[in-house]
Amino acid sequence: MKKQLSWWRKASFVLVSGGFMAAGAVMHAACQDVKGAKASSQKPEELAEVLAKVDDVTITVGEFQERINQQSPYVRARYTSMERKKEFLDNLVRFEVLAKEAERRGLSKDAEVVRTMKQVMIQKLLKDEFDKQRMEDITDGECKKYYDEHPEEYNKPEEVRVSSILVKDSATAKKVMADPRIKGVDNQQFRNLVAEFSQDLATKDRGGDLRYFDAKTKDVPKSLVDAAFKLQNIGDTSEPIKTEQGVVILKLTGRRKALARTFDEVKQQIRNKIYRDKRQDSMESFVKNLREKASVKIDESKLAKVQIEGAAGQYPGPGVPPPGPGQFHPGAPGTPQATPAQPGNPAGAQGISLPPAGSPKAPEPPK
Repeated sequence: MKKQLSWWRKASFVLVSGGFMAAGAVMHAACQDVKGAKASSQKPEELAEVLAKVDDVTITVGEFQERINQQSPYVRARYTSMERKKEFLDNLVRFEVLAKEAERRGLSKDAEVVRTMKQVMIQKLLKDEFDKQRMEDITDGECKKYYDEHPEEYNKPEEVRVSSILVKDSATAKKVMADPRIKGVDNQQFRNLVAEFSQDLATKDRGGDLRYFDAKTKDVPKSLVDAAFKLQNIGDTSEPIKTEQGVVILKLTGRRKALARTFDEVKQQIRNKIYRDKRQDSMESFVKNLREKASVKIDESKLAKVQIEGAAGQYPGPGVPPPGPGQFHPGAPGTPQATPAQPGNPAGAQGISLPPAGSPKAPEPPK
């Protein structure tokens, strides 16, 4: 190609011709097909011949041919006729005309255009840097080592799930046991009982649910664990159990059988995980190295001035009161965790699919 499209033409095209984006996504996904295609027998001088010119931008035979071959085999098959080739070329010209108008209007300096272009460059950088890592390079030995070091992930003991009602004394427990709502598999009726009688604030909002646990759990008192595993059928309830916090009644809501999976059954799953972990570690190291080389200055005192719309005094997750002394329950999901932030695209970059330079609009399938 005699002349590559400049970055501002690519970015301005994204803004002024959003309808082309779907075509760009299709072409990007089809790039793998091109890699395996038979090498062209055309001479370099033939590929360099000028096919069309739009102001100062030249479209060569090679560029035009490359754009067609970046599409899926199904789409490529429709461009064998002269009429279809003209249609494809018209789309390339249309792209250049729109890009030229976007440039004339100064969109190359628009903040959104610049930000979008940075996102595209980051995606290309990470693709070029990390796509050379192959899953096939993960050996069976690595997978077996992981399997042996993490037996708990592939061999799980039997688990039960119960809901509980905590009351202050045996008299109240007797009253609860006599209530017809405690019977059967209707959890909503039991939840109503929990809301009315239970004194465990940490589990009351979730219907007394203690979630799944195995016989060796330390999250639930042993007396409750033993009672839970004695329950046989879903909907069964225990006799009142005395604890330091009061008297507890359990209802069985779920049971999981023990799980044991062989290495051969999970080998590919492990290979996928190791591949993802290695790729993530490489990316973190890559970004860390770049950051150390860069001059980064942050004034955290200014963070307090950042205002988040609609977030004042609000937390989008379910409110779960902290456990009181001696309360028994596993941690509730949805509560904030102090986990490290995962590196990724900047805000707004996740999931975007932008067309490669010069991507034409894909014509509608013939009717």
